[in-house]
Amino acid sequence: MVISPPQKLTMLFEIIGAGVFSYGLFYLLAMCFVDCDVELWFYSIFGRSPRKLKGKVVCITGASSGIGEHTAKALAKRGVKLALTARRKNELERVKRECIELSKGQLVDDDVLVLAFDITDLSLHKKVLEQIINHFGSLDILVNNAGRSQRALFEHIQMNVDKQMFDLNVFAVVNLSRFAVKYFSERGSGHVAVVSSLAGVFGVPYSATYTATKHAIHGYFGALRTEKTGKNIAVTLLCPGPVYTNFLQESFTEKDGEKYGIPANKTDRRMTGERCGELCAVALANRTHESWMGIFPMMPFVYTAVYFPIVSKMCLKLLGPQRLFKIRDSKEITLDEVAIA
Repeated sequence: MVISPPQKLTMLFEIIGAGVFSYGLFYLLAMCFVDCDVELWFYSIFGRSPRKLKGKVVCITGASSGIGEHTAKALAKRGVKLALTARRKNELERVKRECIELSKGQLVDDDVLVLAFDITDLSLHKKVLEQIINHFGSLDILVNNAGRSQRALFEHIQMNVDKQMFDLNVFAVVNLSRFAVKYFSERGSGHVAVVSSLAGVFGVPYSATYTATKHAIHGYFGALRTEKTGKNIAVTLLCPGPVYTNFLQESFTEKDGEKYGIPANKTDRRMTGERCGELCAVALANRTHESWMGIFPMMPFVYTAVYFPIVSKMCLKLLGPQRLFKIRDSKEITLDEVAIA
């Protein structure tokens, strides 16, 4: 049987269409069962183990609690040397003790350096990195984790809150990273990571300034990654969804100097801090570009929002922003409560 050119072309399109459909179906099913993007899930099973980072020096900002603390512990278990920074020295010392204990003899006191300082004081950044390099003799990875979230209505947010959030979540991160990148460029290798958020991937409701800071981070570090292509300097954006930490109650609101104050409950549908720290360690070991993390239904929702915007728009109309807020925070809350909490 002779197949004509038009028939061959039709068959080719059918094969391509079947492939695209199969690929989409695989992703749809995978997103319902995994707690991260497919690339990170693959690396967590078949990729480089965080053990490959043993002996490396990693600086983590905001390491006194939350994702920073759990990432430090996940790395300490693999014998990674750590520089831990945050404002609360007592909490940093606690994390240090626990990291050394978790290392089971791989780390000693000098392998975990504690540096307490306010990251929004940009004048200290160069000195802090120099202290780390002088102490360990090198720095291999900078993990920018320090930051705060927000719960507020867009129209009520005071401009001072916008400025403070950008100072903390963006300008402090960019400034510290620039000193690190200069060092990595002179040395010929290095790795910069930033704990962003799924809010940096799509616009989430009732966190306008926070979302804007994370989108800014993606812009800055996406540009950096492009500039350093082929120069052995990796750039990783870590994008967790809701995680069970004290992050929520410490969030900014719309008012200057005010904290949200509503804690996450253990019954909330959130990823554990331990699991998030482990996934961050896997992403660092495999030098991923961008890694998404979140329990169902966050992953399928984010994939739909990014890759199928028309479907996402229809779903958002059906769900409404308040329903999306509940999916995010596992709480029934009215718009008035968001405004005054």
